[in-house]
Amino acid sequence: MKIIVSIKQVPDTSGKVAVNPDGTLNRASMQTITNPDDMNALEAALKIKDATGCKVTVVTMGPPPAAGMLREALAMGADEAYLVSAREFGGSDTYATSQILAAAINKIGVEKDDIVLCGRQAIDGDTAQVGPQIAEKLHLPQITYAAEITKNGDEVTVKRMLEDGYMTIKVQTPCLLTCIKELNNPRYMSIGGILSTYSKPLTTLGYEDLKDHPLIDATTIGLKGSPTNIFKSFTPPQKGVGMMLEGDGKETCEKLAGILAAKHII
Repeated sequence: MKIIVSIKQVPDTSGKVAVNPDGTLNRASMQTITNPDDMNALEAALKIKDATGCKVTVVTMGPPPAAGMLREALAMGADEAYLVSAREFGGSDTYATSQILAAAINKIGVEKDDIVLCGRQAIDGDTAQVGPQIAEKLHLPQITYAAEITKNGDEVTVKRMLEDGYMTIKVQTPCLLTCIKELNNPRYMSIGGILSTYSKPLTTLGYEDLKDHPLIDATTIGLKGSPTNIFKSFTPPQKGVGMMLEGDGKETCEKLAGILAAKHII
């Protein structure tokens, strides 16, 4: 049994965000992190590994520097990693990205007892589309918004978060689950894990490695093959410093009313 975890290197949105003239993010000029929801997916895989001794494989699509993020996942406890990287894949939207990742995961191999885990969504797009699209293209049953995962043989029980409660669903493996932050608290890299990182396999899959897969079509991958295009991207303006009024008496209320009246809000 193995668990394949799809992770993504994303811009650290707590810092400066840069946008290219074509509307895409200028990722090279920004600090990057592992997408937070993907960290929860990785932790879920590692917990199942702790309990069952299964194999954990991490895969990402991105430029060559994303290998550093994969090394961090290996240091946390993953067993092997795959970097899907090629110029032909650059600029892909969610549809094209899922095509490429599904082809890569299919090449890695999904067997009867396997699970594919993804984060719910990435903070650079917030679409929550790639995981479900991968499941569709690999013909796997899927459960999204996983807040609790229990595996028993070839059956997985998932507590799925809804807006007003939870839903418990059972699914047979192989399957795909998308994970939310409420699922767990990701572990840190260990000293032993860091020391063993470079002894673990990290394989790069390029265009030549995947081009013969039915999902890899030059017309449906990359920027030109993406059916959705960004009309405009921009950095939101900084908000001004707010005003704090202390106290709950009549004087404070009168002061607040005066400020609102002066701004013609009331």
